[in-house]
Amino acid sequence: MNYLSSMEAAKAMGITVRRVQQMCKQGEISGAVKKGHSWLIPENAVWPDSGEKKKPMPIGISDFKTATTSYYYVDKTLLIRDFLDTKPMVSLFTRPRRFGKTLNMDMVRVFFEKTQEDTSIYFKDKQIWQCGSDYTRHQGKYPVIFLTFKDVKCLTWHETFQKLRKLISLEFIRHSELEESTALGIYEKEQYHRLASDNANEVDCQMGLQILSLLLHKHYGQECIIIIDEYDTPIQQGHHCNFYPEIVNFMRNFFSGGLKDNPHLAFGFLTGILRVAKESIFSGMNNLKTNSILDDSYSEYFGFTTEEVKDILHYYGKEDKYQEICSWYDGYRFGHTEIFNPWSVINYITDQCFPKAFWQSTGSNEIIGEIIATATPEITEGLHKLLCGEKITTYVDTSVIYPEIQNNPYTIYSFLLVAGYLKVAEIYPQNDGNFMCDVAIPNKEIACVYEKEILNRTNQNSVAISINQAIFSGNAKKLQSLLENFMLQSISSMDGANESFYHGMMLGLCAILGNRYQIRSNRESGLGRFDIQLNPLVKGIPGFLFEFKHTNDDHVDLDALADRALQQIDVKKYDTELRDAGVRPIIKITKHEGGCSCNQDEDERSLRKQKKLTEIKISARTRRGASRQRFFVHCAKI
Repeated sequence: MNYLSSMEAAKAMGITVRRVQQMCKQGEISGAVKKGHSWLIPENAVWPDSGEKKKPMPIGISDFKTATTSYYYVDKTLLIRDFLDTKPMVSLFTRPRRFGKTLNMDMVRVFFEKTQEDTSIYFKDKQIWQCGSDYTRHQGKYPVIFLTFKDVKCLTWHETFQKLRKLISLEFIRHSELEESTALGIYEKEQYHRLASDNANEVDCQMGLQILSLLLHKHYGQECIIIIDEYDTPIQQGHHCNFYPEIVNFMRNFFSGGLKDNPHLAFGFLTGILRVAKESIFSGMNNLKTNSILDDSYSEYFGFTTEEVKDILHYYGKEDKYQEICSWYDGYRFGHTEIFNPWSVINYITDQCFPKAFWQSTGSNEIIGEIIATATPEITEGLHKLLCGEKITTYVDTSVIYPEIQNNPYTIYSFLLVAGYLKVAEIYPQNDGNFMCDVAIPNKEIACVYEKEILNRTNQNSVAISINQAIFSGNAKKLQSLLENFMLQSISSMDGANESFYHGMMLGLCAILGNRYQIRSNRESGLGRFDIQLNPLVKGIPGFLFEFKHTNDDHVDLDALADRALQQIDVKKYDTELRDAGVRPIIKITKHEGGCSCNQDEDERSLRKQKKLTEIKISARTRRGASRQRFFVHCAKI
């Protein structure tokens, strides 16, 4: 007989491991046996009161029919209702990657497309079917052209055109009913065969939408719906791989033929990350309605709403995970709707509710590295502030274009916002139709992604990692050495003119710990204000307090100054907030002109033990100037 482990059984039934173990202990699962500390469950065991077997979450499923029949599906069909209420000729939806754009567009295709199959069966149990005949009468009534460019990520224009031509050819082949259509003439069938055969030239392909919509209109006697998913993926690739003019020219003609003044068009839908309006790709298209992340329209249909997440957790019996799933994957705001990252939520549920950054490896973001490479010191400082949990007020242009990002590094915040790396905390509309916004990192997951994809691209990140490892382990000797080398390589003697410089430098170096710590600066605690506090987000790891001192007096005993700073932390009770939160141990670190001192504070009983003091004094010259600085480390080890 084959057996399942408790974890395997829990995953199969969509319940928690703890619940499986409880059922085994109570004898509710026939044949379950305990081996050591683990339970083994017969593969063919009958599960009491488990009800219907839970459907799996649709990881990577973008086919609407499959998603609704074989997986847990979050009903987004009211998107169709909202569209039919206004019926814009062409709708553009801009959302970050992995927020359900492709699945929603396939839903639109299945709803509207006229086929031999009765596709109404996929909607009769959905919300759209409860809206009445004004909406359901459109079901299955239109010929549909559907193209997705999400995988068009080639290195050259030649390869890109080959792939675009193949996709266009496959869409012609999908409409093979045209080959035998009695409504088409000989010349029109030749047009069909040329584009279906994958032998068309670039001009033919640019006219692909126009030609196919004409043929389908003649065959069915009904105007077409055109759906283009992830339209801007080849454009981003063109920018990164230096064939930008070629791809923009192709797309301009391709979309113009199909979407601008096309008498064979009923409606058009496009999705992407960026609204590439300034490229003139949609030049003269006064029939285009753009729906960005700042707009209220369709705000709840891309990503999961709060109620949808609660329903998911209830279905899988994991209601106790709500706060955790909020802190990791909530925080986005589309229009006025609070939104969860859907890709991460479904992976979190599937992965037995173990939180991690599921979103970080789902796309290519070379453009970020390009921006970071030319970032001004002010931009770099802003990126570090964001990782420390601060907000930045910035001008947001939702129609930002790739060359503009390269030429104007300040547009990085607009790009990071529309790409999903930032959230809108507050909006201040401007008269030109754009916005001033307070932006921030939305959740713990993006803090991890931010660290990997943004902060790790800065030149000083490897140094920051080493310094943080020394801080985290309480290794004062290593910390002193790393700080000495860092300052010798990075700063001038003129930089050390005040305490705030060292404060800012250490705040930036600590930023990389943001996924494990809440980093706070100049906040009240006890009887005063600490300089920097690292409050652990994970139980069992130490908390940290920093106190910075500076002096211009060459005769001052820096070692004694460090001791006084440590005493200040104790006298002012800066550790009050950490102690009230139950944080143990607390590492106290002081930093002065070129040096640091740290003291590890255990509980009161341990503090009575004899302490061994180590003191290291080093002299070094700064990179510029003749000023001599002394580096001190004063570390108390229990």
